[in-house]
Amino acid sequence: MKRIIYQTPEGVVVLTPSQEALDLYGIEAIARKDVPHGLAFKIIDTTALPQDRTFRNAWEADMTNPDGVGAESNEFPKEVV
Repeated sequence: MKRIIYQTPEGVVVLTPSQEALDLYGIEAIARKDVPHGLAFKIIDTTALPQDRTFRNAWEADMTNPDGVGAESNEFPKEVV
């Protein structure tokens, strides 16, 4: 299972797309739509997330080689729908 992550000043955000959305749009389109405009994101396997959530607010993500960037619009592109 895949997750979308991005870094904010408050910490790492982990997005969990629904299976229905994944089937309709794909994870890349969901990431571009749901990640805030201009923020870099990565698509990772759930096994890459720490199991211990005790210090979740201290998590950091290395975004030097992102998988993409959040789009201006929070709607899916017309060609995807």
